Amino acid sequence: MEVLVLPTPADVARRAAEVVIDGLTVAGPPEPALGLATGSSPLGLYAELAAAVRTGRLDLSRARGFALDEYVGLPVGHPQSYREVLLREVCGPLGLPADRLHVPDGSGRTEAELDAGAAEYERRIAAAGGVDVQILGIGANGHLGFNEPGSALSSRTRVKRLSDRTRHDNARFFAGIDDVPTHCVTQGLGTVLDARRLVLVASGPGKADAVAAALEGPLSASCPASVLQWHADATAVLDESAAAGLRNRDYYDASAAGL
Repeated sequence: MEVLVLPTPADVARRAAEVVIDGLTVAGPPEPALGLATGSSPLGLYAELAAAVRTGRLDLSRARGFALDEYVGLPVGHPQSYREVLLREVCGPLGLPADRLHVPDGSGRTEAELDAGAAEYERRIAAAGGVDVQILGIGANGHLGFNEPGSALSSRTRVKRLSDRTRHDNARFFAGIDDVPTHCVTQGLGTVLDARRLVLVASGPGKADAVAAALEGPLSASCPASVLQWHADATAVLDESAAAGLRNRDYYDASAAGL
């Protein structure tokens, strides 16, 4: 695992974009698969990738996009559904064709329908040859995707109930807490680990405790993001505030300088 600490969120976005572009270049397939996170953490990274597309450094016109998660129960076209968010913030700016964006199906009306959709999502990822680079954020409680604390480290795409903390954190995107869905369909931690490269971005003091637990705490279901420690090609790109709780900061800086 590589830990890169940069002065500002803008620096984080630029450096993380380089790590993503490098991973897609190393992957080398004509139709690379890019794993897409939502939320505020990756927005700067997506802006940097869009700039790379505009200058011709990156071409995603034949890529496939795989979202980490989706809410259960939002109507088709709801502006805060993750399909709509990714269509706005990723597909258009990055030139990723809308028909090549895959999102877990949260439209099922029964648990059986949702489970079937989750299994189909796993099949789609496998049919694409797996995800080449997975972009990740981290929740304040250490969640990865919508894998809340207690999620099995080998879990696959499935239905999950959202924690109260996650719902309150996401209420800013809705009219109020009562409008935030209580359930989601999310890639499992085992699904995330199957990606060839993981790139985590985190900024701000509100993420410092979760980052420290994920990168330096025990590998534990209590902090789902700690699975990054288990991956052979994982990079965490942090600003100074998000890195404030790291004990081994001197080593990370020396290692990055040496690389």
